[in-house]
Amino acid sequence: MDSERVHKVVIIGSGPAGLTAAIYAGRANLKPVVIDGLQPGGQLMITSDVENYPGFPDGIQGPELMELFRKQAERFDTTYVEDEVVSLDVTSRPFRVNLGSEEYQLAEAVIIASGATAKWIGLESEKKLQGKGVSACATCDGFFFRGKVVTVVGGGDTAMEEANYLTHHASKVILIHRRREFRASKIMQERVLSNPKIEVVYDSVVTEILDDGKGQRVTGARVKNVKTGALSDIPCDGFFVAIGHEPNTKIVSDILSMDESGYLLHKPDSSYTDIPGVFVAGDVHDHRYRQAVTAAGAGCMAAIDAERWLEEQAHLKAHDLILQA
Repeated sequence: MDSERVHKVVIIGSGPAGLTAAIYAGRANLKPVVIDGLQPGGQLMITSDVENYPGFPDGIQGPELMELFRKQAERFDTTYVEDEVVSLDVTSRPFRVNLGSEEYQLAEAVIIASGATAKWIGLESEKKLQGKGVSACATCDGFFFRGKVVTVVGGGDTAMEEANYLTHHASKVILIHRRREFRASKIMQERVLSNPKIEVVYDSVVTEILDDGKGQRVTGARVKNVKTGALSDIPCDGFFVAIGHEPNTKIVSDILSMDESGYLLHKPDSSYTDIPGVFVAGDVHDHRYRQAVTAAGAGCMAAIDAERWLEEQAHLKAHDLILQA
């Protein structure tokens, strides 16, 4: 692709938000360019069964769903670039999107849909069993553990929310925390501690996630008491890591406004950031819902906002030319 060509819109990220933005931008004849990033397809690429995305009554595999997104965007003249964005230069127009290959793309408008990454404990068994009982999203996967025992690791509000939510499905929730005191807000702690379906294991860290011997399903968690050093096994069918998410905002950390957790801020009821022509969509700004369907909706909004902003810029430019004539 010719780097000197100025594109109407460049989309950073190829998850549900980025590809939905590409579909809408493509239908508006903006010929969008999508920079895939390090994980094309986003977090759904490591999600096995997706049963809560509308239009698929029998569910669908995460990678299959993202392939359908990708084909639909491609149908509307989307171009994909297999690269990652390392920085965004907004000091002049057009914007310059710098890539890891040392190439760059020029754009009149940019949609940032780089998503967020779940924080993991870092165990080899955790990685091996992702999608086989290990999850970082109770809302996404709790349904699969109806009537079963699950564990949740964490001590903040995220862990409290996940544990409470899982009690709607699981027969028992075991919350594992490395300290005696939680970091969560008092009201969230009270909800957990007063829930009869939640058992708390304090002062403990998980050293291994146990499986069926075939690596096909979770059967338990091995924990170590940080005060005594004693090891014990906790039988369970599901293992949820709830130590937070990290928004992928490194490329714009010095140019766009963020909240205290690093999520991008945007103007109310829109996808506009504080830099005109730069828009945001999906988990990179959403720390509350983090669902494929809400990310897709945000991608739609960003594309429509970008289209209208580009039209406004074209009208202003035409008006200036008339005045200069």
